[in-house]
Amino acid sequence: VKSHLSSKSLNVCTSGSATSCEECLLIHPSCAWCAQEDFGQARTLNSRCDFSQNLQKRGCDDPFIENPRSGSSLLRSKPLSSKGSGVTQYDVIQIYPQKISLSLRPGDQTSFEVQVRPVEDYPVDLYYLMDLSLSMKDDLDTIRNLGTKLAEEMRKLTSNFRLGFGSFVDKNISPFSYTAPKYQDNPCNGYKLFPNCVPTFGFRHLLSLTDKVDRFNEEVQKQLVSRNRDAPEGGFDAILQAAVCKEKIGWRKEAYHLLVFATDDVPHLALDGKLGGLVHPHDGQCHLNDKNEYSAANMMDYPSLALLGEKLAENNIFLIFAVTKRHYVLYKNLTALIPGTTVEILDQDSKNIIQLIVNAYNNIRSKVELSVWDHPEDLNLAFTATCQDGQPLTGLRKCADLKIGDTVSFNITVDARGCPPKGTRKGFIIRPVGFKDRLEVSVDYRCDCSCTYYTKSNSSRCNSAGTYSCGMCHCEPGYLGARCECEEGEVDHQHLSACREAEGKQVCSGRGECSCNQCLCYESEFGKIYGTFCECDDFSCARHKGILCSGHGECHCGECKCHAGYIGDNCNCSTETASCASDDGKICSGRGSCVCGRCQCTEPGAFGDTCEKCPTCPDACGTKRECIECRLFNTGRLADNQTCQRMCKDEIITVETLKTDDSNTVQCVYKTENDCVMKFTYSEHANGQSVLTALKEPECAVAPNAMTVLLAVVGSILLMGIVLLAIWKLVITIHDRREFARFQSARSRARYEMQPLLQSSVSHDPSEIILIC
Repeated sequence: VKSHLSSKSLNVCTSGSATSCEECLLIHPSCAWCAQEDFGQARTLNSRCDFSQNLQKRGCDDPFIENPRSGSSLLRSKPLSSKGSGVTQYDVIQIYPQKISLSLRPGDQTSFEVQVRPVEDYPVDLYYLMDLSLSMKDDLDTIRNLGTKLAEEMRKLTSNFRLGFGSFVDKNISPFSYTAPKYQDNPCNGYKLFPNCVPTFGFRHLLSLTDKVDRFNEEVQKQLVSRNRDAPEGGFDAILQAAVCKEKIGWRKEAYHLLVFATDDVPHLALDGKLGGLVHPHDGQCHLNDKNEYSAANMMDYPSLALLGEKLAENNIFLIFAVTKRHYVLYKNLTALIPGTTVEILDQDSKNIIQLIVNAYNNIRSKVELSVWDHPEDLNLAFTATCQDGQPLTGLRKCADLKIGDTVSFNITVDARGCPPKGTRKGFIIRPVGFKDRLEVSVDYRCDCSCTYYTKSNSSRCNSAGTYSCGMCHCEPGYLGARCECEEGEVDHQHLSACREAEGKQVCSGRGECSCNQCLCYESEFGKIYGTFCECDDFSCARHKGILCSGHGECHCGECKCHAGYIGDNCNCSTETASCASDDGKICSGRGSCVCGRCQCTEPGAFGDTCEKCPTCPDACGTKRECIECRLFNTGRLADNQTCQRMCKDEIITVETLKTDDSNTVQCVYKTENDCVMKFTYSEHANGQSVLTALKEPECAVAPNAMTVLLAVVGSILLMGIVLLAIWKLVITIHDRREFARFQSARSRARYEMQPLLQSSVSHDPSEIILIC
């Protein structure tokens, strides 16, 4: 409802164009109608259908506002009982309240609470329905003294216990049973294992509910098994008869009704009867004859699961399937289709039947489940269960694991989808499954307005030309106007021209009606339409981000009138510059201009709300240097603590060694007062946070030792001389070796040239040799 009340959203009531009070109530459960005669302003077609708050603001007095609400009232509310047996057993109350009345307006929800308390020592009627087909012979022997033992166990749970007995086999027609003449009296004829048995029968009621358990034992002693042909049995025929033949079975109104169904095979279902030619569906009626036998077994089909569930619930009967293990799954699936049904595993010879019944009874008593009867189709019901733990469970109508005497509650929400014909009254019943207690709910629909009872035709309020109803005139044919004051013949071109702003323009700008030579403007869910020709409104101005006049101005006839401090066609531009001031007091940090209260950065690389972030700006290192100095060393221009903390909010990380390989960081270096070098990097994270990474201490040069310098110089000179001498010596040695090699070569060549001369001297006169010598 709040969304509909917002001035920024459509008004579902006024946009519905309701022309009567009844139409208005059906638009939305929050819509109300104003029946006040003088409601609204002149020259406006006021919508009388609106939210009641809006009608009050527009001048409608409370007594004239028609806005019926849904509600509930208690008609019978006796308190819950705590004990079931005794002198008050017929006044036991297990559900509260017992009768209520609902008044429902379509779409308007109302809720009421139901409490249920299973009382202690409540009377119990148990009817034992046994399969007496041949396979159950050993089970029959086991239960011959069942009555006495069962009564002893059940009296531990209730002081008021009654027991009854019935049996079944199947329909005595083919193909379900043996129908040849030789089997008529003895279907076991020729069967060697068990040659004698009684004729096949459908259902036989043997003992009405009684507290004389010896009678149960006597009846069981008399019984003999029978025999049918196919595996499935006719147990569903028997269940239905045991449920609907209330007088003969003896079900008490003030008691839990337990029907124990003991069998070792599967049941026949509806439509199986067609195999034997039975085409008539079961009528759900009691058909026990004077001999207490089911007389319609060979005339109608087996009952359906739906019919079976309906009759069991109608007669408040808990059905307990006591079946053998191999059929447990089948019957377990059936319990999901038949409300108030449980299944227990029966031993092959039924020796566990007593414990089985006690367990099933305790299981039934530990659950409470609500069922709805005669539910009108035009009503929606929603349940929320609050069980013994006190926690509400939405969508549930069931509580389990209860102890006797526990009280559980259910919140039930009801709403109507529409209106039935006038005068219609409906109702439904809520009842815990298996309980006789019930809550009767009567429903009255609130679709009419009280003001319609004062409708008057040919009313003087309508110039005797219309019917006055709920503040409005409904004019007779040929008459117009809010009070039927004009006739249709008077509305011609000449009169319509008085409703046009200029020739060629629409009548009343297309946003109103020309009534008696003047414009009556329509109401709009967007706002107010006004003006002599309905030419103005308060919603057709420029918007910013969907908000009219940016929320900083008023719309007057299509133009925004801005509040102080704002300018522009849609008043979205602020004239204030305080939001553009950076921490250092400069506008946009000196890197941009303030436009409409926001910084527009002009320096390349600058960003941030006040252009305070700019790793690539020339002054970036200088600006961040001051923060390094004041934050790490408490020096520099910002050393004052308050100034430093206000202007230096970046994260500073100190490291031993500075990494300079990140391309996204700016490297900064400056010289300190002690002629040391301080290095740091400046980067911006993706989250917009500035991060400074600095060395823990500046890097400072160490002065050299004088003696060390002297020794280094002398050593260098000596080393240089030695190197030069070595080089000189090497050059001389290389030169001498080359000269000596040249001498040796010349000497060898001279010796070689003298050898022929000596040889020629030996061949001539020796004197020549001497001469030569």
